[in-house]
Amino acid sequence: MVFRKWRHTRPFLGSIFTIISGLMILWVPMNLYLSTFLPGSVAVIGLLFGGLITLIGIMSFFMPGASKALGIIVIFLSILSVIGALGGFLFGTIMGIIGGSLLTAWRIVPSEQAGRTGSNLETRPVKTG
Repeated sequence: MVFRKWRHTRPFLGSIFTIISGLMILWVPMNLYLSTFLPGSVAVIGLLFGGLITLIGIMSFFMPGASKALGIIVIFLSILSVIGALGGFLFGTIMGIIGGSLLTAWRIVPSEQAGRTGSNLETRPVKTG
């Protein structure tokens, strides 16, 4: 029950997609580690972008108020990761775009509605005065 409340106050699904995307993008340059650090290799860009996407996914758990900006950055880095890491064979890019979109679309839900599902959501009049 506590986990469910915590999960509804964070962009949980977007963060999970973003972390998995970052790990998929990191997988390509990590398997090419012998050629990654050669001068002129663009695989270092894959390490940088994959690491940043993973870090942003973790940050979105702890900074839910900044999820819109973090989501835009994730989408941008996911598209650019095609250059250095083949975008995690494009699956990482697609998951990064989905995760970034979910982070961008997420909004903060009031705490009294956090535990409810969409099917039994009640509407209450706003108290004024």
